[in-house]
Amino acid sequence: MDDPVAVREQYSTEQNLRARQRLWANVEGENARLVLFRKLAELQPRRVLEVGGGQGELAERMQSELRAAVTFVDQSERMVELARGRGIADSLVGDIQALPFEDGSFDTVVAAWMLYHVQDLDRGLAEIARVLEPGGSLVAVTNSVRHLEELRTIFDTLMRGYEDRFNSENGEASLSRHFSSVERIEVNVVAVVDEREVLEGYRRSLLYETRPLPDDLELPFRVHGRTTIFVATK
Repeated sequence: MDDPVAVREQYSTEQNLRARQRLWANVEGENARLVLFRKLAELQPRRVLEVGGGQGELAERMQSELRAAVTFVDQSERMVELARGRGIADSLVGDIQALPFEDGSFDTVVAAWMLYHVQDLDRGLAEIARVLEPGGSLVAVTNSVRHLEELRTIFDTLMRGYEDRFNSENGEASLSRHFSSVERIEVNVVAVVDEREVLEGYRRSLLYETRPLPDDLELPFRVHGRTTIFVATK
């Protein structure tokens, strides 16, 4: 989904995001968000820009636990409001394709589960590279084209056009056009869902039509999450 109007609609409130996050309340394996934070801690960031940061949980942790100076940018006014409510004072509405910062302003940029929404990916990555200092890192998180395969089979829907957007399979090639080196970390987990309402809430959060959940769906339902964390160095 890279239609800017649809993306703004999807994230105009936090409800859709929260519905999808509930899917990962009980997982077998290590949650990708934990792996992401551990990697950020290893990088010891000082001046961080988080783009498309959702409700601001990660920005808050980087500021409070890693003692980083965090700037938060999101195209959703509501997400910026939530980030400010978490104490991220330097939060503003903005577009990754035209960042309002000087060259070399940050040592780390975080783009977690958002680059697949960017309409002009190369323009967005060029902007990230521009605002990073030499030797700085972009930490980008995305999913495989096989992410949530079991759930999408039930819904009889695919991630439309996702194979052409920023994903685990093509992300390294996209990043290599703008960064000198790219490291990849694979994170695979299984979500174990005991409540039908969690699956129904996920279905309702999607912008496109899906097949209803079957009446005879067996619980617990197991869904594979396939995620990649890229660390691209300028």
